[in-house]
Amino acid sequence: MHSSLTDRVAASLGQAIAVGEYPPGATLPTETELAELFGASRTVLREAVKMLTAKGLVDARPRRGTVVKPETEWNLADPDILSWLLHRRGVLPLIQEFAEVRLAIEPAAAALAAQNAKPAEIAEMKDAIDRMRESVLGGADPLVADIDFHVAILKGSGNRFFWSLRFMISVALRFSIRVTDPPQKDKHGNVEDHNQVLEAIEAGDKALAETRMRELLTEAKVLLSEAQNRNDAAAEIAPSDVGFPVPK
Repeated sequence: MHSSLTDRVAASLGQAIAVGEYPPGATLPTETELAELFGASRTVLREAVKMLTAKGLVDARPRRGTVVKPETEWNLADPDILSWLLHRRGVLPLIQEFAEVRLAIEPAAAALAAQNAKPAEIAEMKDAIDRMRESVLGGADPLVADIDFHVAILKGSGNRFFWSLRFMISVALRFSIRVTDPPQKDKHGNVEDHNQVLEAIEAGDKALAETRMRELLTEAKVLLSEAQNRNDAAAEIAPSDVGFPVPK
């Protein structure tokens, strides 16, 4: 219970910081005020602040209070911070930046997977593709299957640093896929585009695996750009749409 309350307080404060309720340079409420707000002990509050400090969000010093640090000092690779940031309004520019990160990482990961992936990891990719096909017919969850496919490639790359990014990619994909998910009539083609990446990996063709993944991600980036240019209200994603609980 103690840990759960600490996590809840950290999530509430972290999201409030990320969405701008406490801008850089602002001081968080005092321990007394936070204790009243959350109904939590000072020990819980201090542990929560320590969590936020470790993520680079705040700087806590005696007699000065807890001050929000500039966004440039936040650990944006932290999945908690990313999920909090994605509750902002006008989130598409952030997702665009994430798409650029994916373009820098995932084609290289696919090339490495073509070289290093073990049979069990190839099987995970195939299972994800099978579930993507089922989803076209209204079966499996397309979002989970798509995420599992990309995460399996990070795992198959054999690179520990790529693998460590799986949480960040999983969180952000839950948002970006809502924008880039193709119309029903194009879903078969989308699955086959993913399958071409798998086939290149399974064949051990590093260059082709990298190319196919780059093509896949470039298409998604174009869809994000189109959504941003339209300034379509449908592109504004509510937290409830992606399964993230909003801290109380």
